[in-house]
Amino acid sequence: MDSHKLFSVTSPLKLFFLASIPGAVSMLASALYETIDGIFVGQYLGATAFAAVNLAMPFVIINFSLADLIGVGSSVPISINLGRKNEREANNYFTCACIMIFTAGILMGGLLFASAPLLIRLMGADGDFARLAVQYIRVYALCSPLTTIIFAMDNFLRICGFIRGSMALNIFMSVLSGLLEFLFLGVFGFGVWGAALATCTGMMVCALIALAPFIRKKALLKFVRPEFHLRMIRQIVICGSPNFLNNIAGRITSIMLNAILVRVGGELAVSIYGVLMYVDGFIQPLLYGMCDSLQPAVGYNYGAGKMSRVRAIEKCCFTASAVVSLLSAVIIYLIPSDISILFMPDAEGAALELAVFALELFAFTYVTRWFSFATQSFMLAIEKSRQAALISVSTALIFPVLLVIILWPVGLTGIWLNFSLTSLLAGIMAAVILIRLKQELLSPDA
Repeated sequence: MDSHKLFSVTSPLKLFFLASIPGAVSMLASALYETIDGIFVGQYLGATAFAAVNLAMPFVIINFSLADLIGVGSSVPISINLGRKNEREANNYFTCACIMIFTAGILMGGLLFASAPLLIRLMGADGDFARLAVQYIRVYALCSPLTTIIFAMDNFLRICGFIRGSMALNIFMSVLSGLLEFLFLGVFGFGVWGAALATCTGMMVCALIALAPFIRKKALLKFVRPEFHLRMIRQIVICGSPNFLNNIAGRITSIMLNAILVRVGGELAVSIYGVLMYVDGFIQPLLYGMCDSLQPAVGYNYGAGKMSRVRAIEKCCFTASAVVSLLSAVIIYLIPSDISILFMPDAEGAALELAVFALELFAFTYVTRWFSFATQSFMLAIEKSRQAALISVSTALIFPVLLVIILWPVGLTGIWLNFSLTSLLAGIMAAVILIRLKQELLSPDA
């Protein structure tokens, strides 16, 4: 599909369905796999392995954070440069970003592999709990150089108009990883490291497939002789910082909460927190898929000075995000017991009651979560990185930490309430930011 025509001529509503729906489907496929991953681990390997995976997961996500910074940070200026008809600079950003991601994968993977035992020990885990968590982390660390680029390639494919191709690749990656995990755990009887290896193998295969149109010069973006310069690196870091800070801050919060839960409620509390994270890992990618898929179009039109199209596209984004988020809140609140048993099949009595209670409180998160999420994505697309970073860090770290302190007297209930209250505060902040930028956002077309 011709990216220039798609972004500049197609009606906003049609553009939403052409770009955002495939993006949401892609993320849904990924979310379904992550959910199945949690179910497989819980069903085949038991409660200790499930808790170990959840203890390790924040560190796994941190491993991808630097690559995500470069991928997202380069996508914004690439889209804006294409809108300004500066293809040469767009290609240079693309080439340099790929080199930087591969290098970051080597460095981050090596650091994580070496430090995994110490990190898990500092979390308060020991015995099999700690051993399984270290195994899980180290598989991701070893595969890091060949897996971390996959998420950036997804952005680059969408920028080049390969929207359906990107969707198909994400679906294939989820199916392949799921089949491999079933084979490794259910047939071969591998340990928790087999779950990690299945995911990494799916990522590596699909990363190679994603690179094919760029290597064969069949895409809008092309590999060129890289020209690194300070302004480019600075712009990538600035544009990628909101997502990077969100990943880092969110994982710091998860590590902090896990450390508290290990000491306050043991493996059961960590497992319940893991259930909440798997549910969030199913819903948030849907929101991300819709909003992130529209970023190239928003950035392109912002670079071209077409603010009326920017507003029309974002109206679709905000509306769809609200529908998905509110519907999710209703579903979680209505079937918390069924959700709990999916991941904790042996839970019963007081353990099941605690999980159900946590999910009922957690459901209220999505009453307001959509607004700050869509606003953050919008700010990033139009190079308002400072505002996007403020929403990101506040949502992922500042508000949760403050609420942990404030809600400490109510124990575990305070942890479960933390999510919905954080979402409410983030929504208020997003509204204030939009009001302050009202004049610029309502300006006429250039």
